[in-house]
Amino acid sequence: MGQALNKSQGRSGRKPAGDTARMGALRLLAAVDEGATLDEAAALNERLAPPDRARARRLALEVLRCTQPADAVLMPLMARRPRPDILRILRLATVEMLALGEAPHGAVNAAVALTRGLGGKGQAASGMVNAVLRKVSSAQNIWADLPAQRMPDWLRKPVAAQWGEDIALAIETAHEAGAPLDLTPKGAMPEDMPGEALPTGSYRLASGTQVSVLPGYEAGDWWVQDAAAAMAVRVLDPQPGEAIADLCAAPGGKTLQLAAAGAEVTAVDISQARLARVAENLARCGLSATLVAGDALDWRSDAPLDAVLLDAPCSATGTIRRHPELPRIRDGAGLAELTELQSRLIDHALDILKPGGRLVYATCSLLPAEGEDQMAAALARHPGLTVEPPQAPGIDPAWITPQGALRLRPDLWPERGGMDGFFILCLRKTTEGT
Repeated sequence: MGQALNKSQGRSGRKPAGDTARMGALRLLAAVDEGATLDEAAALNERLAPPDRARARRLALEVLRCTQPADAVLMPLMARRPRPDILRILRLATVEMLALGEAPHGAVNAAVALTRGLGGKGQAASGMVNAVLRKVSSAQNIWADLPAQRMPDWLRKPVAAQWGEDIALAIETAHEAGAPLDLTPKGAMPEDMPGEALPTGSYRLASGTQVSVLPGYEAGDWWVQDAAAAMAVRVLDPQPGEAIADLCAAPGGKTLQLAAAGAEVTAVDISQARLARVAENLARCGLSATLVAGDALDWRSDAPLDAVLLDAPCSATGTIRRHPELPRIRDGAGLAELTELQSRLIDHALDILKPGGRLVYATCSLLPAEGEDQMAAALARHPGLTVEPPQAPGIDPAWITPQGALRLRPDLWPERGGMDGFFILCLRKTTEGT
């Protein structure tokens, strides 16, 4: 991905006077500019101390959530757009001061030092960076009046068409706010667990909470899983002893839910490496499932299944509040191929399901093409299906569509910190089949 992504820059060599966390954030932002996700770029900071690595990611996340507002403040103060590495430094300092409340002198001095560390051209630009950021430091009132960052048109247009402009704006506000940390309990949560129990059965803590030091981590009393994602299994309502397939199972939160309910679970995923993480979490939580590495379209059980959970590959547009780089690195291309794959997976899931069995189809997407439209198409292809409206505890009836699916959006639960966007549909196969 070019010089900005050279791992050696994060490990050794001449370092600017700025702190290592800021340098780590700039490496991550450069990687995103080259098309990488933050998870893919994480190895660039592998040599940083854990606190610096965590802070670098938090800073990068905040810059990605606030790039448009930062540019709205910065661009009127400059005669021309600076080169990308300088612009990343300016955005970082702007967001530190105006969004995160960093003391101006610290943020400005660090930005100037980072600029000088870029070499001759950085030295030449350091005066401009200093002058611009000193003006930015007094722009708090301007910042407060700026709208949240807009979704790209390929996503915003179908969202606004489906739910209206006010909902689109509310979703953008939720994206800017980021995501708290949600846990799914295996049973009862430890009594000394901080945070808030949610009506749907999840547990919510503040963003940035260090997971490994929480009570019950070593004992496997819970696992990390967004509250919206956890609702798919709750809608399925697995029963002890049921034979259930979790197709496209990684990262495995739903597999753990199914196993904790006493189901006989087969988790299928195309990625052996991601299944290894599922195995680690199963072991930590004292749960068991059969793990199969392979294409879900090719897998068949020995006997028809009681239920299938299909969390299908999708655009992941419902997860932007925790993955704000997605609108930057995707343009909506490939949606037709995704929706065609989703349709094939639905058909296959129904084929391996016994008569009377149930299928839960879920996507972490805001796009109707991956949710409401897939529901209509599946019902048209398979007349022997019935829709089972969700009955799980804590579900607001307003979240249920007229057709009986569950539509979750980031703007829901604003007083609690929102949730990921999800479409969740429960279909029952008639005893005559489909």
